[in-house]
Amino acid sequence: MKIAKVILCLAWLISGPLLAQEAKVTEVLSKDLSNLPGKEGLMITVEYPPGASDPVHRHNAHAFLYVLEGSIVMQVKGGKEVTLGPGETFYEGPDDIHVIGRNASKTMPAKFVVFLVKDKGAPVLVPTN
Repeated sequence: MKIAKVILCLAWLISGPLLAQEAKVTEVLSKDLSNLPGKEGLMITVEYPPGASDPVHRHNAHAFLYVLEGSIVMQVKGGKEVTLGPGETFYEGPDDIHVIGRNASKTMPAKFVVFLVKDKGAPVLVPTN
C-alpha cells in the first residue's frame, strides 16, 4: 500500500508540469477605423498562468503591449529577448515573427493588455514555424 501511494504521488508530481496551461485571451474592445479603410483596432488582455508560453507566431498587425501584472519574456525574430514588468511596453510590427512569448515566472501569473491595428476580420494570431 505504501508503494502504491508513493507511485501515485510521483505520477502526480511528474504530470503536473506536463499539463500545459494556455494563456487566457479576452477581447476588451473592437472598433472599425473609419479613416483607415479595411482596418480595425482591437484591444485584448492576455493572462499567462505560471509557466505558460505561446507558440511561435505572427500577428500581421501593429501590436502595442503594456504589462499590467507579473513578468513576461518577449522576443521577435532578429530582436533581443527582453523581460518586462508592470508598466513596461513592447512592440511587434506586421512583419515580425514572435519567437518568444512566455510568463517569466513558474509560480506567479502575468497579465498584459495588447492594442492591435490589423485588417478587419483577420485572425489575431497566425502560427508559424
